[in-house]
Amino acid sequence: MQLQNIMNSDSAHCSDQFKVLIGLDWGDQRHAYSLSQPDGQVQRGLLDQTPEALHQWFNDLQQRFPNTQIALAIETTKGPLINALIEQVFLTVFPIHPATSARYRRAFTPSGAKDDLPDSQVLLEILLHHRQKLRPLSLDDVPTRKLAGLVEVRRKTVDRRTQLSNALKCRLKSYYPLAIELAGEDLFTPLALDLLDRWPDLASLKSAKPATLKKFFYAHNLRRPEHLEQRLQRIASSRPLTTDEAIVFVAVSEVSALVAQLRVLQEHIERFEAQIATEFKAHPDCELFRDLPGAGPTLAPRLLVAFGTDRSRYPDASSLQKFSGIAPVRQKSGARQWVHWRWNAPRFLRQSFHEWAGQTVVWSAWAKEYYRRQQRAGKGHHAILRALAFKWQRILWKCWITRQAYREELYVAMLQKRRPTAV
Repeated sequence: MQLQNIMNSDSAHCSDQFKVLIGLDWGDQRHAYSLSQPDGQVQRGLLDQTPEALHQWFNDLQQRFPNTQIALAIETTKGPLINALIEQVFLTVFPIHPATSARYRRAFTPSGAKDDLPDSQVLLEILLHHRQKLRPLSLDDVPTRKLAGLVEVRRKTVDRRTQLSNALKCRLKSYYPLAIELAGEDLFTPLALDLLDRWPDLASLKSAKPATLKKFFYAHNLRRPEHLEQRLQRIASSRPLTTDEAIVFVAVSEVSALVAQLRVLQEHIERFEAQIATEFKAHPDCELFRDLPGAGPTLAPRLLVAFGTDRSRYPDASSLQKFSGIAPVRQKSGARQWVHWRWNAPRFLRQSFHEWAGQTVVWSAWAKEYYRRQQRAGKGHHAILRALAFKWQRILWKCWITRQAYREELYVAMLQKRRPTAV
């Protein structure tokens, strides 16, 4: 009876806070919603994914429930629908993890039946009965969100560049492997792109005059006489992998297309990097992340947006470690206990800390020593980096909360005071 009273009290508290609740199941073309009114009646309907339909719905809600804060549950934190929802000050958005709603649905629909309108009802029920366990969507300020968008789109563009570079390398190996040898492994550099544009096959390259080749390499900062001579000799002595015109003709056409795409991507990556540098420099928290060991112009902005400016988002270091997926998960059943990493964590966020931890092994004395000790203990490379990122997150959280920039010498001195053999 006491437990029932507590549950009823929690439900009453939640009901007093929001008189109107909505479960919104989003879709690419239209959305389904279930709306709980102040009298307890539930209205269901469908919305088209158009700006006009959405804003008409927002206006209707404000007219029907004036001066009322409405709670809305949805299964996403990004996308066009979220962009429209966050601008409505009368809506408090509660993101629901897809795994949460899927397990809730399976618990009460063992048959596995699924439909948009019942799915919106599932979200409404979670919001109605378990809202005290949910966190409303909290957005950073505009400069932080702008920087976050830039670093993420840069990473995606770099990934596309990598895919195209791999495709280009694969094609060159099939008919023109010498180009890889001359241009290097990074086939998106000006040297590689200009070389393939000018001489897309071995026959055209061998027909070029030595003076022309020297001038080309010289223009790309390859100026040591012995290296130039080696390249010229290598070109002169090389033989084609194949002379089949059907293979070479198609390969040259494909290489031309890949080179053109890589040029465009490279231009945009450089533009993104310039924009990131400008936004990062102007950000009020820039000094906290600018001089971190090994962060540099790429990882420092990513670390900044990983924390954001809302100091209430991570009340302690543990909340950041868990949300980012760096903290492991411990499971126990009877006498059995096992540890594994978190499956449902923001991938880009986890990558930021993991990649930076790897850089600190080079640039931080205590991180390098920690890596060596773990290596001697038999730990694998990525397991060590996760453990190191776990430590760094605790350090950075303290710097972030106190707004004090990290200083390597102070931290090393503290480590030596606690454990003289730590560094």
